[in-house]
Amino acid sequence: MQIHRLGRLSYLAITTALVLSVPILVIAGFLFTGATDVWVHLWETVLQDYVKNSLALMFGVGIGVLMLGVGSAWLTSCCDFPLRKPLTLLLLMPMAMPAYIIAYTYTGLLDFAGPVQTAIRDWTGLRYGQYWFPEIHSLTGAMLMLSLVLYPYVYLMARAAFLSQSAHVLDVSRSLGLPPVQGFFKVALPMARPAIVAGLSLALMETLADYGTVQYFGVSTFTTGIFRTFYGFGDAAAAAQLSAVLLGFVFLLVALEKYSRRRISYFSNAEFNPVSKRMSLTGIRAYVSTFACMIPVLFGFLLPAGVLIRWSLLSNEWQQSSFVDIAVNSLSLAAAAAFISVLLALILAYAVRLQPFKLTRFSVQLTSLGYALPGTIIAIGVIIAFAWLDHTIVPVFEKLFSVDLGLLFSGTLVALLFAYTIRFLAVSLGSVQSGLNAIKPSLDSSARLLGRKPLQVLKEIHVPLLRGTVLTAFLIVFVDVLKELPGTIILRPFNFNTLAVRAYELASDERLIDAAPASLMIVLVGLIPVFLLNRSITKS
Repeated sequence: MQIHRLGRLSYLAITTALVLSVPILVIAGFLFTGATDVWVHLWETVLQDYVKNSLALMFGVGIGVLMLGVGSAWLTSCCDFPLRKPLTLLLLMPMAMPAYIIAYTYTGLLDFAGPVQTAIRDWTGLRYGQYWFPEIHSLTGAMLMLSLVLYPYVYLMARAAFLSQSAHVLDVSRSLGLPPVQGFFKVALPMARPAIVAGLSLALMETLADYGTVQYFGVSTFTTGIFRTFYGFGDAAAAAQLSAVLLGFVFLLVALEKYSRRRISYFSNAEFNPVSKRMSLTGIRAYVSTFACMIPVLFGFLLPAGVLIRWSLLSNEWQQSSFVDIAVNSLSLAAAAAFISVLLALILAYAVRLQPFKLTRFSVQLTSLGYALPGTIIAIGVIIAFAWLDHTIVPVFEKLFSVDLGLLFSGTLVALLFAYTIRFLAVSLGSVQSGLNAIKPSLDSSARLLGRKPLQVLKEIHVPLLRGTVLTAFLIVFVDVLKELPGTIILRPFNFNTLAVRAYELASDERLIDAAPASLMIVLVGLIPVFLLNRSITKS
């Protein structure tokens, strides 16, 4: 009987993985279908621009996040200078600022009617066209906005790698005559390369997934092309084929990240604590280090957050009854998606713990691919799959029971929650798996000897022990769902709005001040996982 139950849990994990992979398989299947007229038109006109702009955006953001993330990680982990401790937390805060929100704030600051250009005209007496000012609505502007909010991925990974390096290795490099700068480039940086590449890959995946920033700045990329094809041409097949090409870009990034680490192994001796060997910087070097770490904090969080607060005080959007409804919609939807993701993560991780067979492990790994995929791809796959399901099931019910059911799946919250689960299940799964791995298997054996069944062991033993881990996973997924924009725009039901969509709509109408309250709420809630991450790193 017990073996049968264990088998059922594994079957449940495999079935869950197959169901969640359906939208991705739908998108991939369009690679083997014939080209539509719209696809041929895209191929002959704008596809080259999509590829060129997407690659240029990835290159620019890659350079930006490496410059901001690696340098600040090295300084805060291996050097001692004024304000180092608060800066270790402040450098994480831009993670709470979605790229499309920071794009709105800098547009309000740097546009023709913004305070910066207005001050230039007042001080110099020049009129528009008589002076040069960089155009924020450009590919370069998108690169800067994305770099400012995505560098924490590299910062997190690189800082963890630098903190785990043995201090004696760096001492040996100094004893051989290498100054600190050369020791960084020749010893510390190569040892941290796998972690840096992993952080860079995450940042580039988020770059490919971005829609709000590039659309607002008028930059043609794959994500904006998918939206135009889906809504402008009304051709789901051509949008799916564009999504399939973007899917290829994502898998290429994953493959390159794994290929870069194929023959590289780094080992560190955890006995040695690098914190005690932190270099003390004095004089001009100390002030330069503080200034260098303050730049991404100032432009990536403090300045845009201050602008949002000021605009929010000027706006009456808070007082609108619709704002309260939108906030409730967003928080309820995020809570439901986070609960589903954590529940499935517990089931999948526990299935691997009980029966670590290859098929079970592969199925669980398959569910982790969603986080690497843009929300646009998942949304297109979900809407095609659910539309087919509706057109298959609804006519049968109407014929049998003479009842007009409308749409059961597509265009409902079911589709939206399903897409969120695919997109963010990997986040909760990673947290739960790491928590389960820390629990000794002997606890399972003892509980089983006392007559507890597998699900009882999970409920009575593991869930209480994993309370902190589960709460962390819930909060991170909660915030990610709150910030998600492209998938929500495509899949949300009619007359259903969220904070992210509301901010996007108001900003698109150039009502930047009215967009501030929704944007500020997203940012404030987004600070929660930032504090959790910093606390986790500090403890470890």
